[in-house]
Amino acid sequence: QVRLVESGGGLVQAGDSLRLSCVASGETFNLYAMGWFRQAPGKDREFVATISWGDDTTYYRDSLKGRFTISRDNAKKTVYLQMNSLRPDDTAIYTCVASLENFHNYDYWGQGTQVTVSS
Repeated sequence: QVRLVESGGGLVQAGDSLRLSCVASGETFNLYAMGWFRQAPGKDREFVATISWGDDTTYYRDSLKGRFTISRDNAKKTVYLQMNSLRPDDTAIYTCVASLENFHNYDYWGQGTQVTVSS
């Protein structure tokens, strides 16, 4: 099985930046992609970004493109989410995910890390 551990969340002011990290451990040799979801208070969970291990293919939520950048380090089995120009509506629990087969079905989920952006 795969374990995902996120870090890097915190309390920041609008306009600040954060970089989230997600380290995968366990049976990671067959992972296809890793990415991020988020869920704000009172709202549905929404897709943020994902990246493949093999060819750097990436997908972003359209509204976040340009402010958020996903990247990876295969040797460290780590995925990063660089978050710039943060806004109060970016406040959410950000959860790391991993897929064994594609960009649509996620087999593993982390515990989440809280990002709070004050105005």
